[in-house]
This record gives sequence, C-alpha cells and structure tokens, in this order.
Amino acid sequence: MRVSTMGRYAIRAMVDLAQRQDNGPVLRKDIATRQAISSTYLAHLFGKLKQAGLIESVMGPGGGYLLGRDAAEITAGDVLRAVDEVLEPVFCVDDDPQVVCPRTGTCATHQLWSRLGHHIVELLDSVTLAELSQEATQRAREA
Repeated sequence: MRVSTMGRYAIRAMVDLAQRQDNGPVLRKDIATRQAISSTYLAHLFGKLKQAGLIESVMGPGGGYLLGRDAAEITAGDVLRAVDEVLEPVFCVDDDPQVVCPRTGTCATHQLWSRLGHHIVELLDSVTLAELSQEATQRAREA
C-alpha cells in the first residue's frame, strides 16, 4: 500500500484542524499556508471530507472549518477512506465485489496479503486525530 499525495495531505490538514479546533472555525487558506498545500487542492479535499461528515463548514464572518466529530472519534482510516484511498496492499484482497482474482483459491500468497491488509486497516483505524494532534504539538515543543 502506498498512500497518495491526496491521502497524505488530507491527514495533514485534518491534524492541523484538530490542533486548532478549540479556537473556533479555521480558515482553509491558513491551513493551506501552514501545510504548504495549494488552497485549491485543499478545497477539493475538504469537499470529500465534508461529504464524509468529517468536517463542517461555517459560512460568513468568523467562518471556516470545524471537525465534524470530536478528534478522538476520527481515525486516520476514516480520513483516508473519505478521500478514496485504497487501504489494501494488493488488488486481490480488496473488498470491492467487482474485483475478483481468479487465483484466490489457489494462490500461495493470498493469505499473506489478506493478513497484511488486515493489520494496515487495524492500525489506521486505531490512530485518532486527537493522538496525532497531541504528537504533533509535542514535537513542535521539542523542536
């Protein structure tokens, strides 16, 4: 599995938002500046994240973006799925019913890829934005 630029940027933007959630709505342009992400590209990502219910937008003066749920309830896996990342390491263990590997029943490595995929998903679903936010804040203090 290789996380795309879209997935990496989505995680970075969501951690940025989580770090600042106590200060009210956060401007997209400020996140874009801090994270060195194009504001236009971030708008695209935020559309997907909003559709998944992970963020909310607040219109008008003082507006911006807020997390859709508490940071402790949003996992890295949630964010990656929202921007259409494929979390399985190889196509043949994908949950998509349209993707069928003709060798599944006889493949010597199918179980390996399946177990690896399970561990990847388990890890991504166990790490929350709250944890990532705390770690980022701690690293910033130590720098």
